[in-house]
Amino acid sequence: MLKKLKEELVRLHLELPKNDLVAWTSGNVSARDPESNLVVIKPSGVRFEHLTTESMVVVDIDGNFVEGDYKASSDTASHCYIYRHMPEVYGVVHTHSRYATAFAVVGRSIPCHTTAMGDEFGGEIPCGGFALVGGEEIGHRVVEALRGSRSPSCLLVNHGVFAVGPSAEKAVKAAVMTEDNAAIMLLAYQLGKPLPIRQQDIDSLNDRYQNVYGQ
Repeated sequence: MLKKLKEELVRLHLELPKNDLVAWTSGNVSARDPESNLVVIKPSGVRFEHLTTESMVVVDIDGNFVEGDYKASSDTASHCYIYRHMPEVYGVVHTHSRYATAFAVVGRSIPCHTTAMGDEFGGEIPCGGFALVGGEEIGHRVVEALRGSRSPSCLLVNHGVFAVGPSAEKAVKAAVMTEDNAAIMLLAYQLGKPLPIRQQDIDSLNDRYQNVYGQ
């Protein structure tokens, strides 16, 4: 079932340790199939280098088990909540990447002080509230944090990063860019006071990147 989507998720999960976004078994990627509305997600507690198409778990949009030999990720209910409440989203990524999570631990959004961040996020990366792992509560916080924001990712207090996208690959890209910009901002704060970018310039950067840049 959903073999191509499973193959894509195996490949994308390997991008997380490669980009220093996760440690050991923490973090996960899921993808929603546009035809069946089924969700493929990482199994709980399995190391990234051990993932195969056979180890991926399939659930329905409400998080009910459909197929697989393993238990689904402990974040499954929250991933499914995001899909149900953000119909434009077909990929969700969760990481505890160290620089972005440092902002989350102090409850701070990541401000937009680089052109690259204006391109990708169109403003700050918001920080949402705290929620315990295991149910839909994290999904609630993610949807609340991203409502009205152009950012494809957010932080959750004391937790980490959630990134979304129209595909799993674009969600992974957003998670990578979140960590990169978090690292830049932490270094900038050590050097001095970051210089602002005018909102109209952030708007222009975001519009060009989203609608003109690339092939």
